[in-house]
Amino acid sequence: MNVKEEVEKRVEFIKQVIKESRADGIILGNSGGKDCALVTILSKMATDNVVNVIMPCESKRNYTVDRDDALKLSKKFGIETYEIDLTDTKLMLKDAVKDYCGDKSNMHFNNMNPRLRMITLYTIAQSKNLLVAGTGNLSEMTMGYFTKWGDGAYDFDPISDLTVSEVYEMLRYLDAPTEIIEKEPSAGLYEGQTDEKEMGVTYASIEEFIKTGKGPDSDKIKSAYLKTAHKRSLPKVYRRIELDVE
Repeated sequence: MNVKEEVEKRVEFIKQVIKESRADGIILGNSGGKDCALVTILSKMATDNVVNVIMPCESKRNYTVDRDDALKLSKKFGIETYEIDLTDTKLMLKDAVKDYCGDKSNMHFNNMNPRLRMITLYTIAQSKNLLVAGTGNLSEMTMGYFTKWGDGAYDFDPISDLTVSEVYEMLRYLDAPTEIIEKEPSAGLYEGQTDEKEMGVTYASIEEFIKTGKGPDSDKIKSAYLKTAHKRSLPKVYRRIELDVE
């Protein structure tokens, strides 16, 4: 990958998206992780009006290492940053719906976090005429490792074609904080959670499958890809009508 060229192309893509949308800037959640760090830096290269929102929600690490790393990124690249605590909001919503939920795994409650963050981002975005930037990479897209109508909801995503190793390569080129590059990837949805442990495969295995269609975990990755196809598609409708309007 020609990193310099790829960075320039993505910056131009973001500029074009802003122009076509007649937006005034960009907003995205900053969890202190690799993907939001890369999208933040690319967005800042495209426009000065970039807002990061740190949104701790129940998980302890949201208030410590994740928050600290998010602030390091914001300070280094001069990003306007808000912090909005969503824990009480989640607890109230959990209490309101818990008697109607059958699944005892708690994943339905864990997925509240990204959905509440999506609501928060779009509420602020609408009030300030900003676009919501997505932060999903190709490896996670392949596994369907994102929350539908949570972190899977956005106006544009400039890194959707990058594998995790390519994300890290670009972060090093752009001189992102070392702490973010070296931290074990985690969505921070609950204590002890890591991406690879939750998916049951390594990012290296996913990348091998993307590039070769083979690998020791190919069956597991194929299964995840097919099972989560609905996450990567528009909602099903009886008939989609397209108008010929110029």
